[in-house]
Amino acid sequence: MVVNDRLRANIDVSPRTAAFYDAVITALEEERLPFMLGGAFAFEVYTDIGGQTKDLDLFLHPRDVDAAMAALAKRGYETEMKARHWLGKVKSERDFVDIIFGSGNGLAPVDDAWFEHALPAEVLGHEVRLIPVEEMLWSKSFIMERERYDGADIAHLIRVAGRTMDWRRLVDRFDRFWPVLLAHVVLYDFVYPADRGRVPDWVRAELLGRAQEGAVDPAAVEDRVCFGTALSRAQYLPDVEGWGYRDGRLSPYGGLTESDVEHETARMRKELDL
Repeated sequence: MVVNDRLRANIDVSPRTAAFYDAVITALEEERLPFMLGGAFAFEVYTDIGGQTKDLDLFLHPRDVDAAMAALAKRGYETEMKARHWLGKVKSERDFVDIIFGSGNGLAPVDDAWFEHALPAEVLGHEVRLIPVEEMLWSKSFIMERERYDGADIAHLIRVAGRTMDWRRLVDRFDRFWPVLLAHVVLYDFVYPADRGRVPDWVRAELLGRAQEGAVDPAAVEDRVCFGTALSRAQYLPDVEGWGYRDGRLSPYGGLTESDVEHETARMRKELDL
């Protein structure tokens, strides 16, 4: 909801957890490290849909992550860099805060534009910023795991924010991965046939035009790239490990190194007990 021209994120957690979240936010403010609120809390602010996980997701620019982790460790919290290319964690007893500065597939790094388009909000008495709805949609669009699929979140975000989103900026964000956005637009039209107008006609025309023209990177064809790993870190492993496809997360197609992919795969196998 809007309070004094600001969005308010309702943090419905235990007093112990709220105190931890407040302390982490206060620490970043004291260190003058810019951050944005994302995750389930920001999604609930944008859509009024609650009931998701209530871990606190704070988004930082990569240049500020080491300083943030050091500042929180100095204050006595347990900190761990779970993945050098996108994720740190801060722990207090049973509570966690995620320090996010990219995405697991390496395709949605936090950059200055996130902060330029962030929206002011209030949380736990702090004046903060929410990650932009465009960047939330962009990063969520690639989450198509067996155990988690964010397609419904994408449809809900388009429904509530489609008329006001910066679609040009969103299309440009997807860059060579525009077919993923097209897929979500097609699914949105299926889910909400009465609300197709929330996606501008030019977006459909541009993306469908690219598809009809067969806009495929010839280098990706030559290299036999599988971009499925950008959508699921687990379900396309047979393609890159046994079928001879090149992992689309790797340079020059994606932003990850071989070491990043190995680490992300090992972390996934541990989490899923594979």
